[in-house]
Amino acid sequence: MKAQQTQSYTIPLHDIKPLVDVEDYSLYYFLATSAFVLLLTCSLIYLAYKWYKKRKTFNIRRLHVELINELDLSDTKATAYAITSYGLTFKNDSDRHQEMYENITSRLEEYKYKKAVESFDEEVLGYIEVYKGMIDV
Repeated sequence: MKAQQTQSYTIPLHDIKPLVDVEDYSLYYFLATSAFVLLLTCSLIYLAYKWYKKRKTFNIRRLHVELINELDLSDTKATAYAITSYGLTFKNDSDRHQEMYENITSRLEEYKYKKAVESFDEEVLGYIEVYKGMIDV
C-alpha cells in the first residue's frame, strides 16, 4: 500500500486579495435622470396647457381689429359709427392712440348724424388708414 500523504491547507496565497466594497452609483444616476425627465415632461405639459388655454380665450381687441380692418368704406355712415365704437377699445393704449382717436372721431362727426351723407373725402380716408396701421393687438 501506498503511504498516505497528508495535504496541508495552510499554503500561503500571495496573489489573491481580500474582497473590497465597490461603490455603485448607477441607481443614483438612474434616479437623477428619471427626476430630470419627469420635471422636463411636466414643464412641457404645463407650457402646452398655458398655450392652449391662451389660444382659446376670447380677445375683444383682436375681434375689434378684425372688424375695423373689414369695414366697407363705401357705407360711410355705418363705417363712421363702427370706427368710433370699435376704436374706443384702443383709445387708452398710449397718448398717441388717444390723440389719434379723438382726431378721427372729430373728423367722422360730420358723417354720423345726418340722414344722407357723402362718401369719405381723401383726407378722412388717409386718417382711417393711418389709424388702422396704428392699432395692434
